[in-house]
Amino acid sequence: MRILFFTGGGRATVHALVPLASACRTEGHTVVVAVPDEDIQAVTELGLPAIAVSAKGVFQAMFWDREGRKLDRPRGETAELEFASRGFARMAADSFGALVELTDHWKPDLVVGGTRNYGAALIAHHLGVPYAVQAWDGLEREPSDREFASDELRPELDALGLDRVPVEDLYIHITPPSVRPADAEPAEHMRWSPGGTQTPLEPWMFRRDGRPRVLVTSGSRAAMIDTLGVAFFRPLLDSPTLRETDLLVATKDEVAEQLRAEWPDVRAGFLPLDAVMPACDLLIHHGGGQTCMTAVNAGVPQLVFADMLASAIPMKRIDAYGASITLNLNEPPERVEKALGELLNTPSYRERAADLARENAAQKRPSEIVAILEGLVEKAR
Repeated sequence: MRILFFTGGGRATVHALVPLASACRTEGHTVVVAVPDEDIQAVTELGLPAIAVSAKGVFQAMFWDREGRKLDRPRGETAELEFASRGFARMAADSFGALVELTDHWKPDLVVGGTRNYGAALIAHHLGVPYAVQAWDGLEREPSDREFASDELRPELDALGLDRVPVEDLYIHITPPSVRPADAEPAEHMRWSPGGTQTPLEPWMFRRDGRPRVLVTSGSRAAMIDTLGVAFFRPLLDSPTLRETDLLVATKDEVAEQLRAEWPDVRAGFLPLDAVMPACDLLIHHGGGQTCMTAVNAGVPQLVFADMLASAIPMKRIDAYGASITLNLNEPPERVEKALGELLNTPSYRERAADLARENAAQKRPSEIVAILEGLVEKAR
């Protein structure tokens, strides 16, 4: 069968869908991944066929409305969720014409999109084919997400004769059930697998020197958002506790250059997180969904300084499980040192993180989910 994956924007949303798209291709199906221009190289480098459907990048889609007016960064969980839903809806609107042009000549039997990849819902309805959603991360959908997106996509929905964004035929989640809410919406659970960009590996990535190894990252947004650049790393690189560890910093090259100029002994640069993570004792990060799941997969405890309040929502469930500690972005040094001491010296954090890794590994593999997708298409024929 032919399967159209629609993803973007931002690298994390691409990396989330790569394992399932690759599994579909491995099982003999024809796959095309539709992405914004800025992400096409990320997909093709990972061995998947890709087509660019939008010149609008994620930053532009988020921070400018459909009339070209600049938007301020939101404050508060509710405002952040609306901001994200509307931003991804604007990306869907910008992509829809190119999706229609593609599918006029290459009609898929199935469309798969990520959590807020609303363009997948629109093109699936336009074609009359089944539609599946795969969660990007541990953030649960709110009913308001669809309402905000439907409001933003009103012109496209009116043209399709719809009053709101269509609901999917299958919802796939990649978070261990133990850290989903008790009232979470039903989903088919899939094992999270890494889908990120790789670099050549080196022996030091696996070689321990006897000290605890700590990995610090602020994700792919570090080059765009000031609070996730050097300012994010500075208090950590000056931490008395972390100065006694084998400290690795995973970040964009431009940020790494600034860090090495100020801290020449710190190993900083782009790192393949899934390869480095298993040799670490602690991950410190900004609350990114794929970053979090990389640690869950490896059984590594986490210290999170959430750069958005919404990012802290799923992390607090992992806190309650006993595998992480989530703090505010600007915590007093004594609170940070206390959390570092707890995570590095209390065995239960590592034990609970290992429990989550085992639970993740026990979920259906992407290849098993492919069989379910095949069933959707057979039922629709």
